[in-house]
Amino acid sequence: MIKKATIDKIFEATDIAEVIGEFVQLKKRGANFVGLSPFANEKTPSFTVSPVKGIFKDFSTGVGGSAVTFLMEHEKFTYPEALKWLAKKYNIEVEEDQQKPENIEEDNRRESLMLVSAYAARFFNESLLDSPEGKNIGLSYFKERGFREDVIKKFELGYSPDNWEAFSSAAIKQNYQPEFLLESGLSVKRDNGTLYDRYRGRVMFPIHNFTGRVVGFGGRTLKNDKSVPKYVNSPESEIYHKSNLLYGLYFAKRAIREADNCYLVEGYADVISVHQAGIENVVASSGTSLTVEQIRLIGRSTKNITILYDGDAAGIKAALRGLSLLYEEGFNVKVVLFADGHDPDSFIKAYGSSAFKKHIETTTKGIIDFYLLTISKEDFFDPIKKIKTTDDIAEILSNHPDPEFRKTYITQVAHKLNIDERGFLSAVNKLVTKKSNSKRPSNIKSEDNEVNSVIQENRTKPDYQELSPDELNLLYRDLSQEKEIVRLLITYGNKMIDWDGIANTYIGPFMIAELSDVEFENPESKNIVQIYQQELENGRLPDEAFFIHHSNRSVADLAVSMVSTPYNLSENWYEKHKILVSSEQDNMKAAILGAIFHLKKRKVDQILEGIRRELQTTESEDDTDILLNKYQHMKKVEKYISDFLGSVVLK
Repeated sequence: MIKKATIDKIFEATDIAEVIGEFVQLKKRGANFVGLSPFANEKTPSFTVSPVKGIFKDFSTGVGGSAVTFLMEHEKFTYPEALKWLAKKYNIEVEEDQQKPENIEEDNRRESLMLVSAYAARFFNESLLDSPEGKNIGLSYFKERGFREDVIKKFELGYSPDNWEAFSSAAIKQNYQPEFLLESGLSVKRDNGTLYDRYRGRVMFPIHNFTGRVVGFGGRTLKNDKSVPKYVNSPESEIYHKSNLLYGLYFAKRAIREADNCYLVEGYADVISVHQAGIENVVASSGTSLTVEQIRLIGRSTKNITILYDGDAAGIKAALRGLSLLYEEGFNVKVVLFADGHDPDSFIKAYGSSAFKKHIETTTKGIIDFYLLTISKEDFFDPIKKIKTTDDIAEILSNHPDPEFRKTYITQVAHKLNIDERGFLSAVNKLVTKKSNSKRPSNIKSEDNEVNSVIQENRTKPDYQELSPDELNLLYRDLSQEKEIVRLLITYGNKMIDWDGIANTYIGPFMIAELSDVEFENPESKNIVQIYQQELENGRLPDEAFFIHHSNRSVADLAVSMVSTPYNLSENWYEKHKILVSSEQDNMKAAILGAIFHLKKRKVDQILEGIRRELQTTESEDDTDILLNKYQHMKKVEKYISDFLGSVVLK
């Protein structure tokens, strides 16, 4: 377990905008930064980072928290993994306490897979650069491909010796556990229980995740034996999910953000050749069709993608319909074709990097423009092929969200194919309508959902079983008022009271004392109030950061949601409008006491309603007298609260 002193150092050193900026394209807006949500597909930025508070909030999904929370959500790190990632970034030495064996096992399983993969990458790289076999076979192959040594080292390319147990034996001698060698796919188990190397005799391409850690491998054979697979890739594991990774993204992400464009190629060698040619904003889907996860990985840094194709144009047409799905994710998509059997790697070797860059600049086209160029004379005169071509283009256009874009190309396509423009427009619009209807969300209000969740939480309580809709809304309002108390407690609890001549008193302890007679209904709000009280009893005054960075995720999530807002007054508001807008800090007495007494009034109203119900059912005169006395007492309390709030009591 990481020591608290180390955790404090990490949080003090962390610049949340800098950390999140490695994953999301952020723009300055006032005191905050904004960007498109990395957790949802959106066109209008709802993702906010507050460097002052040290938090982020994604208002499209509700996700929010500290830099640690972001890494846990975005990179699927555990809490210790996120802290260690930040410690490494800011050169902080991690000091740890002794953990329980079961916790060590749970925390270390994923880390063990990472460590054995990192060891394998070093082993293969050293075999390539230092062993006679690696130099003669692996390094010679890479140099024949034209890869410079600095690029080979940067991408950590390697060679797996053509020996059944070279890697497995070395790893076991270094105390790496066989179970992790097997789970990572680096080794395979024989029937007799011994291990042998999966990648023997292959040049190795380590696959890095978004943060630069090796999570898998691609191994290419150098033999001409057709019975041997050309490539062997890592199997799916806890750390390696092929559909969630793009080869080269770790080395390309900064260049992608700077260029605001991503080049997509097919294979490992293409990425390395293009990168070496000076175009570093390049990644590969490793021979698979782009997945939604991969598309969103690119979307964190740019909404512009250029696909570098090799092969014949006719074969590419089939893939274009699938690529048009990029439109749905808000991408601007371009296509470049390499003719004469070239791929990006072979083109660079044949003509050089300058010619490669010029080819991209001069031949880049949009999907529809490219598709129109691939139409042959045969397609015009064969009715079946013409219908197929028309349907393909209609499908591609229907995925684009911009009506003006569709309108422009509908006219061009109709002219090119010599078809009726109105009929083609109708076909595209039908597809657009069909897709729009299939995506239409339910009309359930978010507030109704929250009320319903409250009902579910309390359905076993007798008091809540027969509540009317009005009563349910009152219950929802109670919970909202409880959360308002929590917000004020977290935000201002460590500030001094500056009203009514009260001296040397903090707002937090004052609120806790005033709320001692209030029973909270919402479990999350109740938990935070109890934690606050516990901290006070231990002689500590918790602040906003205490709750934002709390190890209990539900506590941290509620804290972030309480202190975040999607709205900020412009810095130039007063200069532009000459209207002074006061904040709650200008009258803390009204904000704090108002929240406390509004909550108390709702609780009193509930008690009075309960007494009225009991009076309707009681048959004993003694019980009736007791209830009436209670009722009169609570009415006095209600009047006192109402007088403070300035409201009128009608009953």
